[in-house]
Amino acid sequence: MPSRRDVNVGILSAVAAAATATKTLAQAAEEQAITLPAPALEDGMSLMRALNKRQSIRDYADRALPKEILSNLLWAAWGVNRRESDGRTAPRWRGVYALDIYLSMADGVWLYEPQSHRILFYQAGDLRGQTTTGQSFVATAPLNLVYAFDLSKLKGTETEKLAAAGASIGVVAQNVYLYCASAGLATVLRESVPGEALAKTLKLPPGQVIQFAQTVGYPKA
Repeated sequence: MPSRRDVNVGILSAVAAAATATKTLAQAAEEQAITLPAPALEDGMSLMRALNKRQSIRDYADRALPKEILSNLLWAAWGVNRRESDGRTAPRWRGVYALDIYLSMADGVWLYEPQSHRILFYQAGDLRGQTTTGQSFVATAPLNLVYAFDLSKLKGTETEKLAAAGASIGVVAQNVYLYCASAGLATVLRESVPGEALAKTLKLPPGQVIQFAQTVGYPKA
């Protein structure tokens, strides 16, 4: 029978091993982070022309998005435009930023980090097809933005929190629509998302919910 000392040593070893594993995963994400080029703030068309071209498109070319496009797209969606106050291109809700944007692409899942304007490697595997409840174009489009909103960061009733989530995501999604219209890209905001299953697959923390995703790519010729 093991002594108390042996048991304690075993417990400490297990805790140390778990801490090391967590650190290793964090380090791996950091090492695989991609710093995006600065957004091209002088590019694009006028707001009125972009609004005139804004539409939902569901047919996509099999063509990856370059870093420059990802940079502009993510900055337009949720980027920092007032560095001194961490102001964003979309508003915070009651003084809180509760939205995370995950990028589901062929090479895995990435997380956008607005303050450093980079994407952090989050999870291996092509999960694009798992971001929909059945729309076939999603699995082959180059990019699906998954909007995860942390309800636990807000005060109020569940109904109020879900309304805040919908409003916040709506503003970000419209930013994406306008950038895509300006850049000649295709996009569509989707409610056809298996929210609970996808949150479980992504191992999201308690409180984060997924209501919407948005597909982006080049339009099919």
